[in-house]
Amino acid sequence: MMEQEKVLKNIVGVRFKEKGKTYTFDATNVELNKGDKTIVNTENGCAIGVVMTEVMRLPEDKLPDDLKKVIRKATGDDLKVEEENIGVEKEAFAFCAERIKERELPMKLVDVERLFDKTKMIFYFIAENRVDFRELVKDLVQKFRTRIELRQIWVRSEARITGGMGICGRELCCSSFLNNFAPVSIKMAKEQSMLLNPEKISGLCGRLMCCLAFEYDDYASVKKNIPKCGKTVYTPEGRGKVIRQNVLEEKVVVRLEEEREIEVSVHDIMEKKL
Repeated sequence: MMEQEKVLKNIVGVRFKEKGKTYTFDATNVELNKGDKTIVNTENGCAIGVVMTEVMRLPEDKLPDDLKKVIRKATGDDLKVEEENIGVEKEAFAFCAERIKERELPMKLVDVERLFDKTKMIFYFIAENRVDFRELVKDLVQKFRTRIELRQIWVRSEARITGGMGICGRELCCSSFLNNFAPVSIKMAKEQSMLLNPEKISGLCGRLMCCLAFEYDDYASVKKNIPKCGKTVYTPEGRGKVIRQNVLEEKVVVRLEEEREIEVSVHDIMEKKL
Protein backbone atom coordinates (compact mmCIF):
# COMPACT_ATOMS: atom_id res chain seq x y z
CA MET A 1 0.00 0.00 0.00
CA MET A 2 1.42 3.37 -1.03
CA GLU A 3 2.27 5.86 1.70
CA GLN A 4 -0.24 8.71 1.83
CA GLU A 5 1.14 11.90 0.32
CA LYS A 6 1.88 14.54 2.94
CA VAL A 7 -0.01 17.84 2.77
CA LEU A 8 2.34 20.80 2.41
CA LYS A 9 1.62 24.35 3.56
CA ASN A 10 3.19 27.67 2.66
CA ILE A 11 4.82 29.12 5.78
CA VAL A 12 6.27 32.60 6.35
CA GLY A 13 7.90 34.42 9.26
CA VAL A 14 6.30 37.75 10.20
CA ARG A 15 7.63 40.47 12.51
CA PHE A 16 5.33 43.13 13.98
CA LYS A 17 7.90 45.46 15.52
CA GLU A 18 11.16 46.66 14.02
CA LYS A 19 12.91 45.12 17.01
CA GLY A 20 11.05 41.99 17.93
CA LYS A 21 10.44 38.30 17.55
CA THR A 22 9.56 36.71 14.22
CA TYR A 23 6.41 34.59 14.33
CA THR A 24 5.37 31.80 11.96
CA PHE A 25 2.12 31.97 9.98
CA ASP A 26 0.26 29.85 7.46
CA ALA A 27 0.40 31.71 4.13
CA THR A 28 -1.50 29.12 2.07
CA ASN A 29 -3.47 30.75 -0.78
CA VAL A 30 -1.75 34.12 -0.25
CA GLU A 31 1.10 35.16 -2.54
CA LEU A 32 3.81 36.87 -0.51
CA ASN A 33 7.46 37.81 -0.85
CA LYS A 34 10.09 38.73 1.71
CA GLY A 35 9.64 42.38 2.70
CA ASP A 36 5.90 42.54 1.97
CA LYS A 37 3.50 44.04 4.51
CA THR A 38 0.78 41.56 5.43
CA ILE A 39 -2.34 41.28 7.58
CA VAL A 40 -2.40 38.23 9.85
CA ASN A 41 -4.71 36.75 12.43
CA THR A 42 -3.40 36.81 16.04
CA GLU A 43 -4.75 36.20 19.54
CA ASN A 44 -5.45 39.95 19.72
CA GLY A 45 -7.25 40.03 16.37
CA CYS A 46 -5.88 41.33 13.07
CA ALA A 47 -2.35 42.73 13.01
CA ILE A 48 -0.03 44.13 10.36
CA GLY A 49 3.55 42.96 10.03
CA VAL A 50 6.47 42.54 7.68
CA VAL A 51 7.32 39.23 6.00
CA MET A 52 10.86 38.43 7.19
CA THR A 53 11.43 35.14 5.34
CA GLU A 54 10.87 33.64 1.95
CA VAL A 55 7.89 31.30 1.65
CA MET A 56 8.73 27.80 2.91
CA ARG A 57 6.87 24.59 2.10
CA LEU A 58 6.50 22.41 5.17
CA PRO A 59 4.46 19.24 5.91
CA GLU A 60 1.24 19.92 7.80
CA ASP A 61 2.07 17.25 10.42
CA LYS A 62 5.26 19.15 11.32
CA LEU A 63 3.38 22.36 12.17
CA PRO A 64 1.53 23.31 15.38
CA ASP A 65 -2.23 22.78 15.44
CA ASP A 66 -2.90 26.38 16.51
CA LEU A 67 -0.88 27.94 13.66
CA LYS A 68 -2.50 31.27 12.78
CA LYS A 69 -3.15 32.29 9.17
CA VAL A 70 -2.16 35.14 6.91
CA ILE A 71 -5.34 36.97 5.91
CA ARG A 72 -4.05 39.02 2.98
CA LYS A 73 -1.26 41.11 1.63
CA ALA A 74 -1.59 44.61 3.07
CA THR A 75 -3.54 47.07 0.94
CA GLY A 76 -3.17 50.82 0.63
CA ASP A 77 -5.97 51.30 3.15
CA ASP A 78 -4.18 48.94 5.57
CA LEU A 79 -1.01 51.01 5.30
CA LYS A 80 -2.99 54.19 6.08
CA VAL A 81 -4.39 52.54 9.22
CA GLU A 82 -0.88 51.52 10.23
CA GLU A 83 0.39 55.06 9.73
CA GLU A 84 -2.48 56.47 11.80
CA ASN A 85 -1.84 53.96 14.59
CA ILE A 86 1.86 54.86 14.70
CA GLY A 87 0.93 58.52 15.11
CA VAL A 88 -1.47 57.74 17.95
CA GLU A 89 1.14 55.53 19.64
CA LYS A 90 3.66 58.41 19.64
CA GLU A 91 1.05 60.78 21.07
CA ALA A 92 0.04 58.23 23.72
CA PHE A 93 3.66 57.62 24.73
CA ALA A 94 4.29 61.32 25.31
CA PHE A 95 1.02 61.78 27.22
CA CYS A 96 1.51 58.71 29.41
CA ALA A 97 5.14 59.58 30.21
CA GLU A 98 4.00 63.05 31.28
CA ARG A 99 1.24 61.65 33.51
CA ILE A 100 3.69 59.17 35.09
CA LYS A 101 6.00 62.05 35.95
CA GLU A 102 3.21 64.24 37.32
CA ARG A 103 1.81 61.43 39.46
CA GLU A 104 5.35 60.49 40.60
CA LEU A 105 4.81 56.82 39.82
CA PRO A 106 7.86 54.53 40.27
CA MET A 107 7.73 53.12 36.75
CA LYS A 108 9.37 53.68 33.37
CA LEU A 109 7.34 53.66 30.15
CA VAL A 110 9.00 51.60 27.41
CA ASP A 111 6.58 51.28 24.51
CA VAL A 112 2.97 51.78 23.40
CA GLU A 113 1.05 49.52 21.04
CA ARG A 114 -2.32 50.26 19.46
CA LEU A 115 -4.09 47.22 18.06
CA PHE A 116 -4.65 47.31 14.32
CA ASP A 117 -8.43 47.46 14.74
CA LYS A 118 -8.04 50.41 17.19
CA THR A 119 -10.00 48.66 19.95
CA LYS A 120 -7.23 48.57 22.55
CA MET A 121 -3.96 50.22 23.55
CA ILE A 122 -1.20 48.44 25.48
CA PHE A 123 1.36 50.41 27.50
CA TYR A 124 4.55 48.48 28.32
CA PHE A 125 6.56 49.55 31.37
CA ILE A 126 9.23 48.37 33.76
CA ALA A 127 9.25 48.81 37.54
CA GLU A 128 11.13 47.30 40.45
CA ASN A 129 7.96 46.65 42.44
CA ARG A 130 4.22 46.58 41.98
CA VAL A 131 2.72 49.93 41.00
CA ASP A 132 -0.73 51.29 41.76
CA PHE A 133 -1.55 52.76 38.36
CA ARG A 134 -5.34 52.89 38.64
CA GLU A 135 -5.46 56.69 38.40
CA LEU A 136 -3.09 56.59 35.44
CA VAL A 137 -5.44 54.19 33.63
CA LYS A 138 -8.31 56.63 34.23
CA ASP A 139 -6.22 59.40 32.66
CA LEU A 140 -5.50 57.26 29.60
CA VAL A 141 -9.11 56.12 29.15
CA GLN A 142 -10.37 59.69 29.42
CA LYS A 143 -7.80 60.84 26.84
CA PHE A 144 -8.04 58.08 24.22
CA ARG A 145 -11.54 56.67 24.77
CA THR A 146 -10.55 53.03 24.26
CA ARG A 147 -9.62 49.94 26.27
CA ILE A 148 -6.33 50.40 28.11
CA GLU A 149 -3.91 47.75 29.35
CA LEU A 150 -0.72 48.45 31.30
CA ARG A 151 1.65 45.52 30.99
CA GLN A 152 4.79 45.20 33.11
CA ILE A 153 7.81 43.72 31.30
CA TRP A 154 11.33 42.90 32.45
CA VAL A 155 14.52 44.74 31.58
CA ARG A 156 15.60 42.26 28.90
CA SER A 157 12.39 42.92 27.02
CA GLU A 158 13.08 46.64 27.29
CA ALA A 159 16.48 46.15 25.64
CA ARG A 160 14.84 44.18 22.82
CA ILE A 161 12.32 46.98 22.21
CA THR A 162 14.69 49.95 22.43
CA GLY A 163 17.70 48.28 20.77
CA GLY A 164 21.30 49.49 20.92
CA MET A 165 24.92 48.40 20.50
CA GLY A 166 26.64 45.81 22.66
CA ILE A 167 30.22 46.04 23.97
CA CYS A 168 31.20 43.86 21.01
CA GLY A 169 30.29 46.73 18.69
CA ARG A 170 27.37 44.92 17.12
CA GLU A 171 23.61 45.38 17.39
CA LEU A 172 22.09 43.71 20.43
CA CYS A 173 21.34 40.03 19.86
CA CYS A 174 17.91 40.34 21.47
CA SER A 175 16.83 43.09 19.06
CA SER A 176 18.42 41.73 15.89
CA PHE A 177 17.97 37.96 15.64
CA LEU A 178 17.30 36.35 19.02
CA ASN A 179 13.76 34.97 19.19
CA ASN A 180 13.76 33.66 22.75
CA PHE A 181 15.60 34.53 25.93
CA ALA A 182 17.63 31.54 27.10
CA PRO A 183 18.60 31.30 30.80
CA VAL A 184 22.07 32.73 31.45
CA SER A 185 24.09 32.02 34.59
CA ILE A 186 27.40 33.17 36.05
CA LYS A 187 28.60 29.57 35.63
CA MET A 188 28.58 30.11 31.87
CA ALA A 189 30.97 33.05 32.20
CA LYS A 190 33.26 31.04 34.48
CA GLU A 191 33.25 28.10 32.06
CA GLN A 192 34.42 30.44 29.29
CA SER A 193 37.24 31.84 31.50
CA MET A 194 35.82 35.37 31.40
CA LEU A 195 36.72 37.99 33.97
CA LEU A 196 33.79 38.24 36.38
CA ASN A 197 33.61 42.01 35.99
CA PRO A 198 29.96 43.11 35.78
CA GLU A 199 30.85 45.72 33.15
CA LYS A 200 32.40 43.05 30.94
CA ILE A 201 29.74 40.35 31.17
CA SER A 202 26.55 42.44 31.42
CA GLY A 203 24.47 43.76 28.55
CA LEU A 204 22.72 47.13 28.25
CA CYS A 205 19.83 45.65 30.24
CA GLY A 206 22.14 45.17 33.23
CA ARG A 207 21.73 41.39 33.12
CA LEU A 208 24.23 38.77 32.00
CA MET A 209 24.82 38.94 28.24
CA CYS A 210 22.69 36.54 26.18
CA CYS A 211 25.73 35.57 24.10
CA LEU A 212 27.23 33.79 27.11
CA ALA A 213 24.74 31.01 26.45
CA PHE A 214 25.58 30.64 22.73
CA GLU A 215 28.86 28.72 23.09
CA TYR A 216 28.51 27.41 26.61
CA ASP A 217 27.76 23.82 25.56
CA ASP A 218 30.75 23.78 23.19
CA TYR A 219 33.07 25.18 25.86
CA ALA A 220 31.83 22.66 28.42
CA SER A 221 32.29 19.79 25.97
CA VAL A 222 35.81 20.79 24.93
CA LYS A 223 36.97 21.50 28.50
CA LYS A 224 36.19 17.91 29.47
CA ASN A 225 39.31 16.91 27.50
CA ILE A 226 41.51 19.78 28.71
CA PRO A 227 43.56 19.38 31.93
CA LYS A 228 42.51 21.80 34.66
CA CYS A 229 44.77 24.59 35.90
CA GLY A 230 47.13 23.30 38.59
CA LYS A 231 47.19 19.77 37.25
CA THR A 232 50.58 18.12 36.69
CA VAL A 233 51.05 16.82 33.15
CA TYR A 234 53.81 15.45 30.95
CA THR A 235 54.67 17.25 27.72
CA PRO A 236 57.18 16.38 24.99
CA GLU A 237 59.52 18.86 26.73
CA GLY A 238 59.08 17.53 30.25
CA ARG A 239 56.81 17.62 33.29
CA GLY A 240 55.00 20.73 34.46
CA LYS A 241 51.78 22.26 35.76
CA VAL A 242 48.95 23.70 33.71
CA ILE A 243 48.63 27.43 34.43
CA ARG A 244 46.29 28.60 31.65
CA GLN A 245 43.79 27.12 29.18
CA ASN A 246 43.16 28.15 25.59
CA VAL A 247 39.84 26.42 25.02
CA LEU A 248 39.17 27.69 21.49
CA GLU A 249 42.50 26.30 20.20
CA GLU A 250 42.47 23.28 22.56
CA LYS A 251 45.82 24.23 24.03
CA VAL A 252 47.20 24.82 27.52
CA VAL A 253 50.12 26.80 28.90
CA VAL A 254 52.37 24.63 31.06
CA ARG A 255 55.06 25.84 33.47
CA LEU A 256 57.85 23.30 33.34
CA GLU A 257 59.91 22.31 36.37
CA GLU A 258 62.73 24.63 35.24
CA GLU A 259 60.22 27.54 35.42
CA ARG A 260 59.95 27.80 31.64
CA GLU A 261 56.48 28.23 30.15
CA ILE A 262 55.35 26.54 26.95
CA GLU A 263 52.05 26.33 25.07
CA VAL A 264 51.15 22.85 23.95
CA SER A 265 48.21 21.12 22.30
CA VAL A 266 46.10 18.98 24.59
CA HIS A 267 46.67 16.14 22.15
CA ASP A 268 50.40 16.20 22.93
CA ILE A 269 50.23 16.05 26.72
CA MET A 270 49.96 13.14 29.11
CA GLU A 271 48.83 12.87 32.70
CA LYS A 272 51.35 10.09 33.35
CA LYS A 273 54.86 9.50 32.02
CA LEU A 274 55.04 6.64 29.55
